[in-house]
Amino acid sequence: MAPQLRSKISGEGAGPMTSPLWVSRRHALALAAGALLAVSPLPRSAALATAGIRVPSRGFNLPGWLDRDDGPAPAAATLDKLRQSGFETIRLPVNGDLISSGNPATLRRIQNGVRDLVGSGFSVLVDMHPSGELVAAFRSDAKAAAERVLQAWTALRVVIADLPAGQVYPELLNEPPMERAEWLALREKIAASLRAKCPRHTLVWGPARFQGIWEIADTPPLADDNQIAAVHYYAPMAFTHQCETWDASPVARISNLPFPATKDMAQVRQLLSKLREANDEQAAKLVEDELSEPWTATRIGDDFAGLARWSATHGCPVMLNEFGVLNFCVDAESRAAWVRAVRMAAETNRVAWTYWELDQGFGFIKSRQSSEGFDGSMIASLLGD
Repeated sequence: MAPQLRSKISGEGAGPMTSPLWVSRRHALALAAGALLAVSPLPRSAALATAGIRVPSRGFNLPGWLDRDDGPAPAAATLDKLRQSGFETIRLPVNGDLISSGNPATLRRIQNGVRDLVGSGFSVLVDMHPSGELVAAFRSDAKAAAERVLQAWTALRVVIADLPAGQVYPELLNEPPMERAEWLALREKIAASLRAKCPRHTLVWGPARFQGIWEIADTPPLADDNQIAAVHYYAPMAFTHQCETWDASPVARISNLPFPATKDMAQVRQLLSKLREANDEQAAKLVEDELSEPWTATRIGDDFAGLARWSATHGCPVMLNEFGVLNFCVDAESRAAWVRAVRMAAETNRVAWTYWELDQGFGFIKSRQSSEGFDGSMIASLLGD
């Protein structure tokens, strides 16, 4: 999850390919994917098959467990209830800084955790999620930071290799904190390292630097036959991140912004007046800029139609593995409406999805260690018709 600015996907090409044979294959896959996109939305099950690749869906993110030394595991009863509700995939962040030392206890903990989730009936995305320290390292010495990521995968690939390829998906690097060209070079190195030990696992990757849906437009797929491109969607940020508490962003000072919304709505005008009375022109301008056009389900659908065009053009399946609304000050009806609109836009365009997140600020249950406290409205928005 990262601060993002909305941008339309143009659907134009992603740069020249490097091999005539690969171009020909991609073109054939694109025709097949385009035919699928034209006739049917995402089916009501986790296993979306595009270009012969099984793409996991109907999931949620589970941070705060294996990306920390002392993170609490979800209770078996909670997992059972989530699985029975219809969730089928878990995106599981892991911390490269904890892994790169090759500590056997850390690797064993990850392996056992993933095995438990698979045993509970879930597909699992093992997401290399850089810590704040590693993100800072990319700013100061990108080459050294990239080596740390490669070192972490060198250790973790042994664990992945021992887990079922049909249910476990390594994700190369969450929101790659580097420029596009640098990321594409590192992406190929990580993929090659994984392929040396994991020839049958499907690789998941996202565009630099925020993994935003708009950043996929000019990003080519991997030169690999078994991959999924993954994007994030939090637009408009003024709505999804209102009242956030972790930095000095103007979205922290925005509250009670509804969805759907237009700048002419009485509730929006009242918010703008309140911000300007407080001399907070920065926050007021953010709201006005993001509502320069109405924010509706139709606008969200347009973004996902662009993602589907990219997928069809490149013969590469896609997934939305982060989207969500912070539950600090938003009204429940608007929150559920946005989540449903995004989920429906994804499914209509054959885009698989995992929601951010289970039981923290964006979550839909109170605690991973209790089977009580499930938000029925949010679950209906994610899994209902």
